[in-house]
Formats: sequence, structure tokens, C-alpha cells
Amino acid sequence: MVKNTEVSEAQSKFHVGDEVSFKIEKQTFNGYIDKSYTNSFLITFESDDPEIIDKYHQKVVINNRHLKMIKAAPRVEEDDAEEDAKPATKNTKSKKSTKKS
Repeated sequence: MVKNTEVSEAQSKFHVGDEVSFKIEKQTFNGYIDKSYTNSFLITFESDDPEIIDKYHQKVVINNRHLKMIKAAPRVEEDDAEEDAKPATKNTKSKKSTKKS
């Protein structure tokens, strides 16, 4: 079975590093997106509740529909011009010495 790796429209507004808000066990938490999956994100968060810390170890996977944006992380724009400016790598072949007979 082929895995669907397309990013949904709801997920495209979130990126790694963004600060988000979400609910776990009827409590609201803020955290940061560490990793993106097809329909969800791995979030790192902090809590003072020992039961929450013991159960989640400060990381949780949340469906993208249950996240609210708090603060977007800075985005780095990549230019095609930068890629063109990179020096091309030379393909050097080792020269074989030839002996005269």
C-alpha cells in the first residue's frame, strides 16, 4: 500500500519551530513543533503536573486539527539564485601512469 505523504491544507499553516496551543486531558498547554507527520505533529511542551510529566515525558503527538497557532517560527527563504551560485564539484579522475616498454 502506498503511503500518502501529501501535506493537507490544515497542516500547511504549521511548521517545525512554531509555538502552538493544544489540549491534553482537559488542560491547555503551549509547546513547540519538533517534527511533522502526515496528519499530525510531534510537540514538546512543559507541565507542572507530575502525572502529565510521567505519562507524556514532555512530548506528545497531536492531530493538526487540534492545534492553535501562538507564534510562527521565522522562515528562511531559499532562492534559486543561491543554488546557482554554489560552485560545481569537479569530477577528478586519477591519472594512471603509463610505462614505456
